[in-house]
Amino acid sequence: MSTTDKYSIDSTDYEVGQDNIQKWGFDIHNQVFGISAGSIILFLTVLLVMDPTEAKSLLDGVKWQIINNFDGLFMWSSNIFLIFCLALIISPFGKIRIGGDKAKPEHSTISWMAMLFAAGMGIGLMFYGVAEPLAYFTDWYGTPLDVEPFTEEAKKLALGGTMYHWGIHPWAIYGLVALSLAFFTFNKGLPLSMRSVFYPILGDRTWGWFGHIIDILTVLATLFGLATSLGLGAQQAAGGINHVFGTDGGVNMQIGVIIFVTMLAMISVIRGIDGGVKLLSNVNMLVAVALLFFIIFIGFSDVMSALPLTVTGYIENIIPLSNPHGREDEGWMHGWTVFYWAWWISWSPFVGMFIARVSKGRTVRQFLISVMIIPTLATALWMSAFGGIAIEQVVNKVGELGENGLQDITMALFNMYDAIPMSTALSVISIVLIMVFFVTSSDSGSLVIDSITAGGKVDAPVPQRIFWATVQGSIAAVLLWVGGTEAMQALQAGTVSTALPFTFILLMMCVSLIKGFSTEKFGTTPNMGKAKA
Repeated sequence: MSTTDKYSIDSTDYEVGQDNIQKWGFDIHNQVFGISAGSIILFLTVLLVMDPTEAKSLLDGVKWQIINNFDGLFMWSSNIFLIFCLALIISPFGKIRIGGDKAKPEHSTISWMAMLFAAGMGIGLMFYGVAEPLAYFTDWYGTPLDVEPFTEEAKKLALGGTMYHWGIHPWAIYGLVALSLAFFTFNKGLPLSMRSVFYPILGDRTWGWFGHIIDILTVLATLFGLATSLGLGAQQAAGGINHVFGTDGGVNMQIGVIIFVTMLAMISVIRGIDGGVKLLSNVNMLVAVALLFFIIFIGFSDVMSALPLTVTGYIENIIPLSNPHGREDEGWMHGWTVFYWAWWISWSPFVGMFIARVSKGRTVRQFLISVMIIPTLATALWMSAFGGIAIEQVVNKVGELGENGLQDITMALFNMYDAIPMSTALSVISIVLIMVFFVTSSDSGSLVIDSITAGGKVDAPVPQRIFWATVQGSIAAVLLWVGGTEAMQALQAGTVSTALPFTFILLMMCVSLIKGFSTEKFGTTPNMGKAKA
């Protein structure tokens, strides 16, 4: 152990997994596992008893109260996270290497980037790549900066506004959490758990109820966020299957998709990172890149005209879109931007922890540039291709989208395919891609929850991995069965509501990370007690 690890070893008596219980093949942190599992059972019981419409109405009310009253907090916090990460890149702290000076990357850059996309946003790009730019262009639910719809300026802002939601801001949020977790785990020898990040501030209280609450919130936000995405993705995949093969895309098909995805996820978590999520992520990324280049080839002129609009629309409007004050498009900002920022923040513990697990060996500067810049560039190309072609179909009244506009978000991608060559093959490939993206999301989510509920241990027992993969699928299936879209939207509203406490947690994380970095770089030790992790 290097001297830079001294304070975590010599300033606390806590040992990884010391509060764990080993029973029935599980290795669990008693309080975190028990309260998390109990809360999930209670939630599902209430939902089974309560009418899904009433649950949606109740949780929607809470969600909109949070969005309307804390819009400035979400907007400015996201700006702070971005500025903070950019400052770290150019600061002396950028030279710090995750895992110590001699640490080497455990995964190739290509495999690493593939896993980032698979865990972070892969499925979202499939779901919203067509629907979101089209929604903004046609005034489906407001337009960014209140631009006139169906105009050239609307096209520019539709593509630029979409990039704003999927570009450098959300990846800065993910990067902040991932960097904090990776640093305190691999450089300071603390457990791979959200609570560890706050050791410079909380000291040994980190291992008590302060830490328990942070970890429990992380587990619940991760589980409910993944379950929501599984359910919404199942609706999209089932709709695509019905569209292509003429089958029944109803609840039975959706639940069948979830069962299939959950079974694959269980196989993947049993195989671990290298044999599971890494392999699937590499395959999925190859297929996604091939699909992207084929779409570019088919609609080359549309994509090439959309790409400059995407880039300039993003760069020119990033500051106006980041300002929450005096907006004429407040309804659009609340319904889209604030919702997205809340969603990314609520997802950040899950995505950040998974990225942390696979990012050892890179410097802070390399890490943040890779996590923030490369995905943003790739997303710009993706949105230009899919969004650009969809907008041109509407402008020229081509196909289903051109004739009827955006009617059903889950079908937008397949409706776009109908107006281009090889539509059936593209739809089938996209359905497979959607489902495999869900497998990798479920897999990586299970690994994250395993670590948290195992007291920060990296390798949880196989039965425990299977348990959490099954729980994710079960939540999604139950929600679809009892209430369909209404129940899924209720859970989505509940997930977004968890973003409020997590925003404060992430702001504290910035302070704690600087305290930790100061001990690594300059040798000044915060008051951390006595360590032995």
